[in-house]
Amino acid sequence: MLTERERFFKETTLDGDPIVRSHIHIWYQVWQENEDKLNWTEKFSPYVSIGMDRKPSRPAGSVATDAWGIKWIYPIESHDGQAIGHPIADWSDLKNYTPPDPDKFTDWKQAKLNIEKAKLEGRVSHGGTDHGFIFLRLTYLRGFNNFMVDVADERPELSELISIVENYWFEIIRRWVELGATTIGFGDDLGLQNSLPISPTAWRKFIKPSYKRILSYCKVHGVLMSLHSDGYIVDIIPDLIECGVSRLNPQDLVNGLDNLEKLAKGKVYLHLDIDRQKLMVFGKPAEIDEHIFNCVKTLGSPNGGLDCIWYAFPPTPAENIKAAAEAMHKYATYWKK
Repeated sequence: MLTERERFFKETTLDGDPIVRSHIHIWYQVWQENEDKLNWTEKFSPYVSIGMDRKPSRPAGSVATDAWGIKWIYPIESHDGQAIGHPIADWSDLKNYTPPDPDKFTDWKQAKLNIEKAKLEGRVSHGGTDHGFIFLRLTYLRGFNNFMVDVADERPELSELISIVENYWFEIIRRWVELGATTIGFGDDLGLQNSLPISPTAWRKFIKPSYKRILSYCKVHGVLMSLHSDGYIVDIIPDLIECGVSRLNPQDLVNGLDNLEKLAKGKVYLHLDIDRQKLMVFGKPAEIDEHIFNCVKTLGSPNGGLDCIWYAFPPTPAENIKAAAEAMHKYATYWKK
């Protein structure tokens, strides 16, 4: 019998089983409003795991400054924040800027123990970066508008700033690799709703080299890489695969199932991010069923290569959560012979 780690490698290299497994995560406000309607979720399906936030993670209006010196505000309870203070808003700040210490990124001694234990037990061991890898981190440090102008003007200072961010993450990744992590996760929202925020040409000039260096290092050492990216990334999916992404977490409707089939199916494992803006929130249960079926039919295969994740954000109604879970269960074995 294969270990969890061995199954993970087979699955990621598109030689796994055909079952499409899914995960639903119910956001705190949705749980709070529908608690009495979600009793069915426990042990609902062997193919669909369901998690939920039963407590708020952060009060609305919270303000914090991170290790990079970036100031954040969190306007909505338990939701992501917005960067409002940028330590290199003016290029004159660059000469005095000091990035975080990679040794303080996590408890590396404990991480080593965790990885060693996972290896002994045949489990997958995970490493990771913060959400805000290369592209987003640059916008946080400079401010989004400033960074857009920097790219358009091809500011010479960009090279130094990119190197600061890239070298920091390379040191984090080097530590994970040396500890023996099975897989490393990256988070970088590279797209807007209908396009990249910078041109594909600019992305390849300013962002891709950092991806290439870091992901190639992982690949050479046999470490699998998972990349989450919100937004439209159609124009650079082949680049991401070329850089070495092993598991790609793209959004479905924003990128289009047909585009994902053409550019990614059979080339990279797809951890598909199911719509959380339109259909799954405001659609009817029958429409939700049809969409989950189309996702599985279009992107799944007898060799596996697909799983799904869906975040139920407010104002998603309870009946849509149930419809999604039932569809994910019903079509999980679509490709099983």
